[in-house]
Amino acid sequence: MQNNSIPQDIIKIQKKLSLFEKDSRNYKKYTKILAKHIKTYTMKKRVNAHIKTIESIEKISQEESK
Repeated sequence: MQNNSIPQDIIKIQKKLSLFEKDSRNYKKYTKILAKHIKTYTMKKRVNAHIKTIESIEKISQEESK
């Protein structure tokens, strides 16, 4: 079973972001960095889900052909 917890790098960025004043230069910078990390994390999860789906379909089709 795959671990569905939030990666440590995203948590670190969120902690750092909470220290800054809203609409400050660093706040804007870290929100962009956080968005980038979240985007790559969700893309990895989507790719893994697609791979699992493809593997399941192949397994079912192999069982049907026997």
